[in-house]
Amino acid sequence: MKILEYMERYDYEQLVFCQDRGAGLKAIIAIHDTTLGPALGGARMWPYPSEGEAILDALRLGRAMTYKAAAAGLPLGGGKAVIIGNAATDKTEALFRSLGRYVEALGGRYITTEDVGTSVSDITWVRQETTHAAGLPVSAGSSGDPSPSTALGVYCGMQACAEEVWGSDSLRGKTVAIQGLGKVGYALARLLQESRANLIVTDVNEKVAQRAKKELGATLTSIDGIYDAECDFFSPCALGAVLSEKTIPRLKCRVVAGCANNQLQHEEDGEELARRGILYAPDYIINAGGLINISVELEHTGYNPAEAEAKVRAIHNTVARVIALAKAEGISMARAADRLAEQRISAVRAIRKLYL
Repeated sequence: MKILEYMERYDYEQLVFCQDRGAGLKAIIAIHDTTLGPALGGARMWPYPSEGEAILDALRLGRAMTYKAAAAGLPLGGGKAVIIGNAATDKTEALFRSLGRYVEALGGRYITTEDVGTSVSDITWVRQETTHAAGLPVSAGSSGDPSPSTALGVYCGMQACAEEVWGSDSLRGKTVAIQGLGKVGYALARLLQESRANLIVTDVNEKVAQRAKKELGATLTSIDGIYDAECDFFSPCALGAVLSEKTIPRLKCRVVAGCANNQLQHEEDGEELARRGILYAPDYIINAGGLINISVELEHTGYNPAEAEAKVRAIHNTVARVIALAKAEGISMARAADRLAEQRISAVRAIRKLYL
């Protein structure tokens, strides 16, 4: 991949390489767009097979955060940090404090928080070196773990999809196939179980899958078999790029709605879902709950849980807006979501030019 050509194609602002041999840090920070405000995005820790894959993941995730914040109406831009390492064995205080120094050096252009492979306690270490870290513990007057908010947003988005497809936002009796039972996936499964939905689940961690079977009455299937599950909703809640020319023809659902980022392997996969009559809730629209929750923490009045929950529940309305736009213009849900976000960014850019 030619990095600068890729950045030019999707209009990225900055890519930062972070290396600290003493602390064991190898990380990449991608800042996509700060038109609407500072770039906010989590720090992901993953044992990437190559530097190239880590770079591409940071870039793709950072761009998705721009669209997520824009579509949610937040005064934030998009960015992402990825740490090359094994979250189970490589975490140290020194590593995260070193990352914090790199974040601080960006002067507020990027605000970090937890993500896949990192936790509230890790970000607390980051916070020792920079003021530009969010998602801190509730005990510190902050918003804490964003996973429950992300799950709630996905659930509300599912209700909007159900209303469009079946004429009612009730999820009772609907069968949901959940791919991945991480913090968000499991929280979503619990909300669905409380609504009397039927669950089919899979996860690379067999213990977690068995827990879902015991606690939630879920039916288990294999990692690959989840694509063939007879269901109403297919819910990708693991890593990205799972919807592709190979997997989409296998789906036996009416709706795709999940919490994973970058679910489409290629942009045209969104068009293929539309052609097949599958309603796709674009990932960065439906999984914005965690970002919305943290954005409330950043307000000058401080974190207000009730305000945060109300804003997260409004994801139902945002998904409904995307559905209406897609129908009105005869375009796919994926394209409608992009248009919603791009129109807001373009409008703010135009306003700024008036005052230059």
